[in-house]
Amino acid sequence: MICCDMDGTNVKGYSYLTSKIDSIYHEAAWKCGLSDSAMRILYVICLHGEECRLSEIILLSGISKQTANSALRKLENEGVLDLEPDRGRAKKVVLTEKGKRLAENTALKILQIENRVFGSWTKEEREQYFLLTQKYLSSFKEKMEEAGL
Repeated sequence: MICCDMDGTNVKGYSYLTSKIDSIYHEAAWKCGLSDSAMRILYVICLHGEECRLSEIILLSGISKQTANSALRKLENEGVLDLEPDRGRAKKVVLTEKGKRLAENTALKILQIENRVFGSWTKEEREQYFLLTQKYLSSFKEKMEEAGL
């Protein structure tokens, strides 16, 4: 398969960069003694504070429902979080005191680092990055649907 080369950039280069970013997150999870799934779950909870609806974790973590449920059960058994009833049949995930300490030393540190990175950019750079990423996401989703994938 041949990658398209458009004015000096190509899919291979983009794929390389996203893979390198993913590997940094993976290495951070490993150094913290967490699985990628557990780190993603803690990360999403930290984005929301100390609790989050289960549906938000599934949506924002990028992991499958089955994998998320397995990781949540493991974290619950370790005393890191509790699954509590929410409206209707929905559930929310709440960090325990142990979970808050774990999150502070893992996912929250990553969020702080990300904030420092984005904070070092100009407002225009942040806006451009966000708009281009949003444009890529929208176009990619559309093209995948057109391809039946």
